[in-house]
Amino acid sequence: MYQKKEKVAEFPTIHLAFGEKLRRDNRWVILADIIPWDKIEEKYASRMATKNGRKAYSVRVALGACIIKEKLKISDEETVELIRENPYLQYFIGYESYRDEKPFDSSTMVYFRKRLNAEVLKELNELIIETELQKQKETKEEQKPDDEDPPASGSGNTQHEGILIVDATCAPESMRYPHDVTTLDEARQKTERIIDIVHERMPLGSKKPRTYRKKARKLYLQYIRNRKPKQSDIRRAIKSQLQFVERNLRSIKKMSEIVG
Repeated sequence: MYQKKEKVAEFPTIHLAFGEKLRRDNRWVILADIIPWDKIEEKYASRMATKNGRKAYSVRVALGACIIKEKLKISDEETVELIRENPYLQYFIGYESYRDEKPFDSSTMVYFRKRLNAEVLKELNELIIETELQKQKETKEEQKPDDEDPPASGSGNTQHEGILIVDATCAPESMRYPHDVTTLDEARQKTERIIDIVHERMPLGSKKPRTYRKKARKLYLQYIRNRKPKQSDIRRAIKSQLQFVERNLRSIKKMSEIVG
């Protein structure tokens, strides 16, 4: 069950247990001010059941915790401990005052990531960018004098200004690590396709160069299925794939000379 969190108290009224106010120039306070939590809350709440099940954490807690984890590159357990110790992080996830207790169990981070999947995060990220750009537009309009005439085109007085793009994506998309062997395997496959294409333009009866593609693919799969390859295995795999690529490149060069 999900219930919308009531509006958080304004910043000046937030106090720590020892009576000190938080600094406005802190990076977590600045980031919290940039993110449109109310709009994100509406978008997030529409996806959740409102009557059945246990009460869920607010979107600010869930999204804020994921952002903290990814921004600091720490584990789930360390994320929970840092939030418990740091009043700025507690403000970032929507607390109104400092609490010397764990905000949630570290295992809850798994459920946060399931609910805030790549599709949801993409939508929230676009909403954050759209809101920030709208703020910048409104600020420019407020600062512009009412009687100011727009500059004539081609006058040379155009002022170039940068645009702040805020990216609060907190879950990296699945990206393959660029192993050298994988890169070589891709190069080998491309050279094989080039050989196939060039061979079609060769004179009738020309013999197609051998590429050993089945053997090369078999050796590559043997390496890639080894989760913890030794240095000798890596060197051997790189050497073999390089030899296949080199053979294909020589064949392409010879065929190109014939085709012209």
